[in-house]
Order: sequence, then structure tokens, then C-alpha cells
Amino acid sequence: MKSYKNRLSGILLIVFAVLHIELQAQVPPGESFPMWQEGCLDIHHINTGKGDATFLILPDGTTMIIDAGEHFRPPGPRETPPRPDGSRSPGEWIARYIRHMLQASDDIKIDYVMVTHFDTDHMGGYHDELPQSNLGPYRLSGITDVGNRILFGKVVDRGWPGYDWPRPLTHEHVANYRSFLEWQIANKGMKVERFIPGSNEQFKLVHQPERYPGFEIRNIVANGEVWTGVGNNTRHHFPDLSTLTDGLLPTENMSSAAIRLSYGAFDYFTGGDLIGVPPAGSPEWMDIETPVALSVGPVDVHVLNHHGFIDAGNAFFIQTLQPRVHIIQSWVAAHPAHSTLSRMMSTRLYPGPRDVFMTNIKEETRIVIGSSIDRLKSQQGHIVIRVVEGGNRYWIYILDDASESFQVKNVFGPYESR
Repeated sequence: MKSYKNRLSGILLIVFAVLHIELQAQVPPGESFPMWQEGCLDIHHINTGKGDATFLILPDGTTMIIDAGEHFRPPGPRETPPRPDGSRSPGEWIARYIRHMLQASDDIKIDYVMVTHFDTDHMGGYHDELPQSNLGPYRLSGITDVGNRILFGKVVDRGWPGYDWPRPLTHEHVANYRSFLEWQIANKGMKVERFIPGSNEQFKLVHQPERYPGFEIRNIVANGEVWTGVGNNTRHHFPDLSTLTDGLLPTENMSSAAIRLSYGAFDYFTGGDLIGVPPAGSPEWMDIETPVALSVGPVDVHVLNHHGFIDAGNAFFIQTLQPRVHIIQSWVAAHPAHSTLSRMMSTRLYPGPRDVFMTNIKEETRIVIGSSIDRLKSQQGHIVIRVVEGGNRYWIYILDDASESFQVKNVFGPYESR
């Protein structure tokens, strides 16, 4: 009888905890965003107006950053203004956002940092007027700026250690990033690894993995090497580089790393700037989205490749993933392309409802796309996914990005995971 009572008590505690989380998830607009609780999965798409930045708190409290960009194009008809404003760098805004969400004023460590590829709007740029780090021989922009303010445990990218695929990466911003890595390895004990396609071991829960056996991050693709969906096996989608002329080598976008995150019934895909609609006349292998779609399968939430630009989100990719929710991290007037948005919205590609959320939208984009843009659920703000314990339901929060109020502008859900 005592054993039965103990089991019943344990079950009731779990039920009450889940109910508490779900009630807390239903915070009305105008309130502050409710802090993460153990068992939840939070995915924050942070809007700085200057590139991609995603921060994750995994169910056991493991933390992860996917990209932290900073491009240097000035605001204008094409580019969005900085958010909340230009008084701080994008890296500082990102670091402050993360500290708030972790309720940490002292030293903290991010367990994993994933750099999808080496474009400035995903990793940070370089110019001679950037501030010099007070720690080591590197300048502060994007990833290096965040990493100068918050300790990183492990960085994973597609290039380590040689940064020579498909050609030597000699850009100044890559050299600056490498200086950052070398100093952090030598002085802070940071680890750096090359992204391993097919692996589900590179990004693991570090605190209580045994409590969440239904959680997994599967590495899908990098440098054109695609997971087959069987074991950890992969295949090379791109041709042997020795058979290609320099003008036909894979581009930086095509080479992006991508993951599928799973928590119970919930699945989430993000893939940097992968492309699926290469320029007319291009060889078929330049479409990397199609083989990626075959290995990923249906997901609940899909982050648009290449910000929803004209060369991404092909029909087969959208039809295969069939997302309930699309997220577009956008910062120029060409995000999203009219053709890409049309494919996302098409019930001919897959039936049922779908909701689209954007971090920014330009007035010029509204003019070109027209009334279809009104079908978007949100067009401005930080976009946060909260998945409740077990992964059966999730909500989408839109947070104010005009200040550091972290105020909820709108809440959507609950959505039922597949």
C-alpha cells in the first residue's frame, strides 16, 4: 500500500508540474515572458536586425547558440534597422538577452555553439574599426562578440580545423573568428569540433540526459554530406571537388550545416542558408534541399533556409517537411521572396493550416508581395517556441524587440505536436 501511495504521489506531482507549466504558458500579451522551467524546451529566435541568432534552453538546462550574425550594411530601403537600436552591438544585445533568459548576472557558460556557415550575417563580420577584444587578439563581431562576454563550452562548425573546404577560407572575418577560437582554446579551455553529419552524439544533454530519453539533436548535413536516415550513415551529395572548375565549387550557402531537434513528438529543423532553387542552368547537385528533405521528413517547426530568399524553400522540401509553423529570420526586403512565400502557403503542396512568423518585414516587401503578407501571424519581434515537458504541445511567443522589456506582444497555441 505504501509503495502504491508513493507511486500515486509521484504521478500527481508530475501532473501538477505539467499543468503549472501549461497554465504559465498562457501568459496574456503585455506580461513579461515567463522564465524557463526544467522539462521545457525553449527556442529563442533573437532579432537584432543584423543577422541570425538562435538561443536554446534544452529540457535539462543544457544551453546552445546557433549562429550570431552581424552584417555591416547600413539601414535603408533594403536593410532593416538594428533592434532594439544601434546603441550597442548585435553581439552585446544577444549576450544581454541570454543573461536575462538565464536570470544570470554573473559568469555563465553556454554549453554548445553551432556556426551553420561562414557568412557574416550568421557569424559576424570584420573591419578595422571594430572594437578590439580586452581578452585576446581578435575583434568583436557576432560570435566573437558574444563569446567575449559569455563563456562557450564547445563550438562546432563545418570547417574546423583546416577551414579549407571547398577552397581555403581566407576572408578577414574567418581569420578573426579563428583567432578567437585559438585564444579561447588556449586560455579558457573551450573545445572546438568539426560538425559530424549523421551524428546524434555531438549535441547531447549534459545535465540530466537520463530524464529525457526522447530528446535528440541529429546532425543532418554539412559540406554536402547528408545523413541517409539510417544509423549514422551519410552520403556525399556534391560531386568530387577534383572534377569541378573553381567557378562551379559549392558555395558557402550550399555548404551550411543543418540539424533536426526532436523532443518526444516535437520536431524542429534549422539549416542556415541551404538552397534548393539554384540559378537557372545550374547542375542538379546544387539543389541540396531535396536530399536533406528526404532525411529530415515531417517536422512541426521549420526555420526557412536562407531567410526565405528566392533560392530556398523548394516545392519538394516544403511538401516533405509539411511544417505546422514556419519561421523566417529576416533582415532585408528580399526576405521572403514572393515565390517562396507562395510555396509555403500552398495547400496543394500539403494540406491543413500553417502559420508563418517573421522577425522583421520591410515596407518594400509589403509592396512587392501585396495582400499575401497579411496572412503572416507576426511580422516583427523575437520569436520564441516553448515546448512543454514531454514534447506533446508547444506555444509561439512574440516578444517586443524595441526595448529590453521582454514583454509578450502575442501568444499563439497551443499547437499539438505530430
